[in-house]
Amino acid sequence: MTALKGVAAYLPPVVEPVEKVGERLGLTPRQRTLLRRFHGLDQVRFEPDGDLTDLLTKAARELTSLHGREHLVRYVLYARSMPVGVPYPTNPPHELLGRLGLEHARAFTVTHHACAGSLLAVDVAGRLLAAEPDPEALALIVAGEKTFTRDAQLVPETAVFGETAAACLVGADGERDRVLSYVVDLRGEFDGRLAEDRDLLDRYQRAYPSAMIGVLEEALAQAGETWDSVTLLLPHNVNRISWRRICKAVGYPMDRVLLENVASVGHSFAADFLLNHHTATRRGLLSPGDRYLVAASGLGATFAAMVLEH
Repeated sequence: MTALKGVAAYLPPVVEPVEKVGERLGLTPRQRTLLRRFHGLDQVRFEPDGDLTDLLTKAARELTSLHGREHLVRYVLYARSMPVGVPYPTNPPHELLGRLGLEHARAFTVTHHACAGSLLAVDVAGRLLAAEPDPEALALIVAGEKTFTRDAQLVPETAVFGETAAACLVGADGERDRVLSYVVDLRGEFDGRLAEDRDLLDRYQRAYPSAMIGVLEEALAQAGETWDSVTLLLPHNVNRISWRRICKAVGYPMDRVLLENVASVGHSFAADFLLNHHTATRRGLLSPGDRYLVAASGLGATFAAMVLEH
């Protein structure tokens, strides 16, 4: 059964208030106020130095469980949200191999699920490792991106992106953080540029709560769990108001949703899942045997959920 063997996060040093970010993006004073008061955003982290490969390398080097086990890594997966992240011929996943001493591994990008890509990467890694003859074989997953355009910094009326990165090791089996279910719902009717299509944005916002609840409840059902039996929900760090509405609709306590990184870090593309997992374990919010729920959505649109056992 696919299991996480270690999770790490890299928090960039530059912190900007959401109002400053909004001003730079050309948002009106009212729009900037709504980001804080309505959506619960406070600050966003940015990495001013280096390129995308540098950012991902810093996250991977925070992964202490990788040290001394490099020879066991068979695959390196980059969970990317944006369709294009770097100019040709730059290739961050392959450049990581040399920097981390993983030249023997195979590297590739997992994409087309946008900010839900890290859940897809865990599933793909588990499937690949299950076919490996060595039961100790590992896969390294990295996630995180640079906010190099306006589209890469803002989801209109929803979220502001940051440059936090994360990494994890995945094994084909394990005693902790075992994947019990994975559900994904691809909704291509919402593909497009929300910033330029008001009708598309309105339709997406109306459909969002029910679509997210749908994959969450299907993941619970496949794992044999209920809302009452899961200890914690690790969300994507879009905003607080959307999770308040979802929790109210399903009757799940808000104090069991890890939302602190929404305000302090910002939405970090596909890295949110791993960042929040790192925060939960660092704070001791999960005990051995606890079942917990992971949620993510990506523009385009993808809705995904996963249940794991700590």
